[in-house]
Amino acid sequence: MTGSSEIGSPDDQVADTAKSARSRWRLTAAIGLAIVAAVILAGELTLIATDHGSASTGAVSDAGNAPAPAPLDAQPFSFLDHPAIVPDLKFVDGDERPVSLSEFKGRPVLLNIWATWCLPCRSEMGSLDRLQAKFDPAKLRVLALSIDRGGAPVVKKFYSDLGLKSLGVYVDQSGAALHGLGLIGVPGTLLIDATGQEVGRKLGPAEWDSPEIVALFRDHFGVESSQGAAGTTP
Repeated sequence: MTGSSEIGSPDDQVADTAKSARSRWRLTAAIGLAIVAAVILAGELTLIATDHGSASTGAVSDAGNAPAPAPLDAQPFSFLDHPAIVPDLKFVDGDERPVSLSEFKGRPVLLNIWATWCLPCRSEMGSLDRLQAKFDPAKLRVLALSIDRGGAPVVKKFYSDLGLKSLGVYVDQSGAALHGLGLIGVPGTLLIDATGQEVGRKLGPAEWDSPEIVALFRDHFGVESSQGAAGTTP
C-alpha cells in the first residue's frame, strides 16, 4: 500500500508561489497608497494653514503688519425694531485727551468707524465732513472714530490733506470699538439716538451729505439742517 505524499504537485507549487507574490504585491500597494495619502493630507494641511495665515494678515494697518479688518462695500441702512444698548466706547481726541461715547448723549450721533488705510473710508470722509457742516453739532454730531494704530498724528495729516474742517479728530488705537460694536469691517456706521441707544446701522461707504440722507436725519430724528454751524468739541 502506497502512502500519500505531503509534497504537492509542481502545479500546486506554482499556484502557491503566485498566491504569495500577489499577497506581497497587495501589501506593497497598500503601504504605497498609505504613504501617498499621508503626503496628500500633509500638503492639504499646509495649504489650509497658509490660507489661514494669509487671510489673517491680508489687510494691514498703517502701523505695519498688524492685522486689520477688511474694507466693506456699500450696503443699505438696517434699522432695528427696538433701540439697542451701545457700549460706552473709550478713545481719545486730537489732543490725546480721554473721551467716552457717553459724553455725546443728549443729541443724535452718527458714529462712523473708519481708518486712513481703508479706501472706501477715505472716499466718504469728505461727505461726512460736509454732513456735519450742514448741522449744528449740538443737535446732531457726526463722530468719525478712527482705528488707526498711528494715532492722532496720522488722522490729523489725513484731515489736512483732504481739507476736512468740520469733523473732530477721535482715535481708538486699540481697535476695540470695532469689536465692541460687532462690526466685521470698515467703514461701519451707527445711528445713535439722544439717549445713547443704537437705532440703526450701515455697513460700507455712503454719500453722507446727499439729500436722501439729510432727509433721513430730519424724518428719523426731527433735526433740521443748519448750514454754517461750527464747533467740533463734545
